[in-house]
Amino acid sequence: MEKLNANLDQKKSAVIVVDVQNDYCHPDGAIAKLGIDVSAVKTMMPNLHNLLASAREHGVPIIFLQTNHEAATDSEVWVSRFQDGKNPICHTGSWGAEFYEVAPLPNETVVNKHRYSGFIHTRLASVLQTMKIETLIMTGVSTNLCVESTARDGFMLDYRIVLVQDACAAFSQAEHDMTVKTVGTYFGMAAGSQELITFWQQTNKTPQLVTT
Repeated sequence: MEKLNANLDQKKSAVIVVDVQNDYCHPDGAIAKLGIDVSAVKTMMPNLHNLLASAREHGVPIIFLQTNHEAATDSEVWVSRFQDGKNPICHTGSWGAEFYEVAPLPNETVVNKHRYSGFIHTRLASVLQTMKIETLIMTGVSTNLCVESTARDGFMLDYRIVLVQDACAAFSQAEHDMTVKTVGTYFGMAAGSQELITFWQQTNKTPQLVTT
């Protein structure tokens, strides 16, 4: 708890919700149709819901990162990770790109992204600077790709990083555990959702939301 206090106490923090979208999370989404196991998402969703409810109750800003892919941003290099060179995931305006079981409130910010990291070619840095955020509380999917990429970039831009290990999901337990260890060792710290909720309850944070 001491390390968590060091990252949160007297510091403006924001919960970053990464790519909780149908194509990544839903059993009928593009990732599941590729034969990839998305069952870990179901396990982590109650923790994410509880964390978001507590953040809203205590005035902690929430920023949603939403992947959108289209021809204008699907470079040859970017789609080379698919065997057929075609990107089936989160096409702009599609059902697959819609949020899965979460939704931003009218005063909450959505940042569109086109790469793993939420900082690459997006307005995230400007949003964080405007809101005077110091600590990024990382949640979402997948733990070892978009969540970790955003966390790494955030740390190297001098943001404190708290990875909420039970409010993230990867497509295998090994990948998830690898990122928890990596972030906890080199890029910040890992904590459980209840630890964050308890901290907010004990510090009795009052609403300080900033809209963009």
